Amino acid sequence: MTISTIGFAGLGLIGGSIAKAVRRVHPDMKIIAFDTDRESLTAALMDKTLNQAHDHLSQAFSQCDLIFLCAPVNFNVQNLKILKNIAADHCIFTDVGSVKTPIHSAVRELGMEHCFIGGHPMAGSEKSGYANASDRLLENAYYILTPSPATPDKSVAAMTQLIQSVSALPIVLDARRHDYIMAAISHLPHMIAYTLVNLVRDFDDEQQHMRMLAAGGFKDITRIASSSPIMWQQICDENRDNLLEIMDHYMDSLRQVSQAVQSGENVRLLELFSQAKDYRDSIPRSNAKGGLRPAYEIYVDIIDESGAIATIATILATNGISIKNIGIVHNREFQEGALRIEFYEEDAAQKAVTHLRKFHYTVYERN
Repeated sequence: MTISTIGFAGLGLIGGSIAKAVRRVHPDMKIIAFDTDRESLTAALMDKTLNQAHDHLSQAFSQCDLIFLCAPVNFNVQNLKILKNIAADHCIFTDVGSVKTPIHSAVRELGMEHCFIGGHPMAGSEKSGYANASDRLLENAYYILTPSPATPDKSVAAMTQLIQSVSALPIVLDARRHDYIMAAISHLPHMIAYTLVNLVRDFDDEQQHMRMLAAGGFKDITRIASSSPIMWQQICDENRDNLLEIMDHYMDSLRQVSQAVQSGENVRLLELFSQAKDYRDSIPRSNAKGGLRPAYEIYVDIIDESGAIATIATILATNGISIKNIGIVHNREFQEGALRIEFYEEDAAQKAVTHLRKFHYTVYERN
């Protein structure tokens, strides 16, 4: 099937980024959107991402071949009920949520399985809203599709082709399998990060030595605790059963380590740590983004002298490289490099490595 008109019910960070990417790659595509935020709609019209903008779900959506549902799941269901009576018979519906089972259940109740393909673009940002949308956000990001059993192959093929055209990497999964995988590789790590940060906060001393000395492994494993608390509360509710099962398995594993430490089973500990290291090292380092928000950062050895950081900042600025964050690493027990520099994009980090090495700096890239 041919997709010539796309609609968006919601035009925030993800919806806006998809719309911008489609506009960049398919300049002749007709794109219409609904959002309650009129400023976002105005901005999208001004930058020519949209052909039409609406503050309600009007009959204009009857011309769509594909409609993205880009709101929280409860609003998506409400919008789907309205759009069911507006959209053409051939129209495909998709969403962008990180948990698929709830929306698939709603689609099944509405009798719309034949025209629905669940979607999960594994990309994002700590920022939100259309103002922070980027036409490159999806590049090299896995984009998981969870078709309904009744979805025609031609519809899945059309959706896959569109995703590939904006340089994302489509993967087709069963919705339940998707949610179980996300519980393990994304949702559980966030639970660990949040609880570990709270543990350190609760057991810190009055001088807050734990917070002052926290670096290296602690910061790496807890970086994602800076994610939106509201969003993760919703994810816990939406993927409760899978998350509870994975958490139980994790607590069992942690108890095994605890027992081995308590009984001095050094051979067992070495086996556990070696298995984990081998598996972790086998995970390919690629350009594909995963379920966790990526950190584009490098570490640089510098001499402790006046102007050392300013010199590096000048080199990067001169070459048009924007810095997101920069700071001295005071605890380098598990990390080489005295200066940590974080960037907004992977390309900027790679350019920084190239230019700094030209000036004979020793640079360590993050694994």
